[in-house]
This record gives sequence, structure tokens and C-alpha cells, in this order.
Amino acid sequence: MSGNSQFVYYLQLAARSFKRNRVLTALMVVAIALGIGAAMTTLTVFYVLSGDPLPGQSQNLFHPRLEPRSMTGYVPNHEPSDSMTRFDAETLLREARADRQALMTAGNVAIEPRRDNLPAFRQNSRFTSADFFPMFKVPFKYGAAWTGKEDADRARVAVLGKTLNDRLFGGVDSVGKSVWVDNHELRVVGVIESWHPQPNFYDLTLQRGFGEPEDLFVPFSTSRDLRMNPQGNIDCWGDSSALPEGNRSLNAECAWVQYWVELGSAQKADAYRQYLVNYSAQQRAAGRFVRPTAPELDTLMGWLDYKRVVPADVRLQMWLAFGFLAVCLLNTVGLLLAKFLRRSGEIGVRRALGATRRQIFAQCLTEAGSVGLAGGLLGLLLAQLGLWAVRQQQTSYAGLAHLDPTMLAFTFVLAVAASVLAGLLPAWRACQVTPAIQLKSQ
Repeated sequence: MSGNSQFVYYLQLAARSFKRNRVLTALMVVAIALGIGAAMTTLTVFYVLSGDPLPGQSQNLFHPRLEPRSMTGYVPNHEPSDSMTRFDAETLLREARADRQALMTAGNVAIEPRRDNLPAFRQNSRFTSADFFPMFKVPFKYGAAWTGKEDADRARVAVLGKTLNDRLFGGVDSVGKSVWVDNHELRVVGVIESWHPQPNFYDLTLQRGFGEPEDLFVPFSTSRDLRMNPQGNIDCWGDSSALPEGNRSLNAECAWVQYWVELGSAQKADAYRQYLVNYSAQQRAAGRFVRPTAPELDTLMGWLDYKRVVPADVRLQMWLAFGFLAVCLLNTVGLLLAKFLRRSGEIGVRRALGATRRQIFAQCLTEAGSVGLAGGLLGLLLAQLGLWAVRQQQTSYAGLAHLDPTMLAFTFVLAVAASVLAGLLPAWRACQVTPAIQLKSQ
């Protein structure tokens, strides 16, 4: 008998066994389904929260960190500041030692449509520089990003997100049209496609990186000229009340600006690290930096790990769910063992008729795998129900809880693998049945 024919025969034997022991089979399927459902619900949430937000580009992106703070509260070996001062960010941007570089901060502005049927509204925005768009591979639907020259000229331009463009202009090409922001007219130079990397790695100061997408992008220099309202954390260690823009002034002793660079090779990354060391030494010599803390250059994934973007409770829930799956598998082992040993007489007859121990072992594993496949189907439904429950929670990442094709396939692989693993001991015990003893007892 060929391998395929044997497998089909084993499936037929498994189907007959299921019919003879429906209650026992149902218990095993439910046990595996409950374990798979719980494990896949929590694993999917962990997967979407810890995934690479920019596959294919993340390895080239780095987050520099400097230490401009005063000695007040200094702790030896403490990490440098997460954000930069405006002075340092603009200096690094001007010196342009990376392949690309961008400074940025979040904002919230008033949009004033010039339409009678649409009232003014607030809009999440991003104040940044020209390299933001090519560095983060932002896709454009119409037009393009502004240029470095427009950054330097403090041009009154803007890039719109697709949703905002749909709301203001009905989704048509709005390049060249005007949008009124905080009582200022800005010229639209581009419209991007729907783009919202998860997590929102480039700014983790708001809602742990899983907030709403930003649909308006304005040059950072322009936002400061027009006194647009930045958002996010700000860490100050000096009095900036006398400065023109207060805590947001160029020379304010406050860290609040995010800064990212693109470096295309390990050699360039090493060179940039040395540049940061040299820059810190220069600022220390000038009296701006007083702490001896060394600068850092985080990779994108290293930055997410450092900031612990995946909440601790999600990790705990995942491990608890897999512990529950292990308990379900132990129960399945006991049920399979009882089921196979109850059929010792049948197995003894098959052995007497020439079936080898290997064939008996394969038959039992096929039956266990079939139980796992059925459990996987039911577990998939339970996982979908669990993810629906997650989406009802008031958490910033709740809307991300969906099974993608990868996790869908993994559900079935895990279910079958778990059931086969659970069937190893019962199958081994079954193939140890001695034909002579079983035939004598018949």
C-alpha cells in the first residue's frame, strides 16, 4: 500500500473511531479549541503590537539620543533623554551627517474649511522636515513632499492625508489649493495615501504609539513661525519664560523634539555614532552639556524594545494563555491514552494480521492530528470571538486586534502540532500492545 493510500486508510479509521466515541472525541476537540482560542487571541495581540512597523526599511532607521539636561536629578549610568532640544535637533539637521534626517513633533491645529456645510474642526498633525517622507517611505497619491529649500525658506505649504483630503476636497487632486490652518493659509503640495505605521514608532509620546493617524503635515520651521501648537511630552530644566516662544524657543532648556536618521550601512551607523560622541564633547566644552552620559543611537526595533511598546499585561496574558493551552494538552493526552488503550483488542488483531508497530503509531498520530484540526477550526472561531472582545476595550491598540493570513495559518499549524504532540505518548503506548495477550483475552 502506498503512503497516500495508507494515510487515507488511517483517516477512514479515525472517522470510524470518532463515530464510536463521539462524547470522548468532542471533549478532546473542545479542550484543544479552548486552549488554541485563548493562545491565539493573546498571541495575535502580541504579534500586532510587537511587529515591524516598516518592513524592508526599519533596519536603516535610527533614533539618536543626546543628554542636554542639568545635573539636577542625575543618576550615574542613566539613559540619555528620549527627546532632543530644538537647538540640538536643528543643529544636527543643518549639519546633515546622515543619508536622510528629520526632526519632528506632534501638533493639534484648527482647520477652517471654506465651505458653508463644514464647520471648523481640530486635526492631529505632524510638524516635521522634508526628509520625513522619503525616509519613512510615505506613499503619495497626488503631488509630492515639500523640499529642503522650502524648509529653509519657511514656506507656507502642507501635505494632507487621504482622509483629510476626502473631507476637505472630496478626494480630488488638491495640489495647489489652499487649506486654512490656525487662521493661516497653506498651499497643498501633496496628498498621501492611507499611511499609519503600527506602532507609531517615530513618536511614542502620545498614546504609547497606537493613537489616531495624523492627516496634516507642515514644515517644522513654518509651524514655529506661525506659533502652531505642539503636543507631546516636554522635559524642562531651566526657566524659559523670558524667551520669545517660551519652552518651545530655540534656546529653551527643554527636550521635546523627536529626531530620526537614515543610515544605509553598518559603517555609516558607526560613523554617525562617533559624530554624536564628538558633538556631545563639543557641547560639553561649550558648557551646554554637563552630564557625562554618552549618546545613544537606537535601531528602530531597539527603540521599540527600550520603550516597552508592548504593554506588560499583554505579555503576561500571552504566557498565561499558553499555560492554559499546556493544561488543555495534558487533558487531551489523558483522553487519547484512555481512548487508544480501550481499543487494545482491535490493535492486537491488526498486529496479528501483520500491521507493524510503526503503522499502529502512524494510525494513532493521524487520529490525534484529525482531532487537532477539528479543534483548530473551533479554536479559530473562539479566537475571533476573543479578538472581538479585545476590540471592545478602551485601549489605544484595541482596533489592531485582527487575524491576518499569517496568524490564520499559524492557528491551524499550532492546533495540529499541539494535538500530534499530545498524541505521542498515547500512540507509543498503543503500539506496545502485545498481540498474543489481546487475542487470548478475546
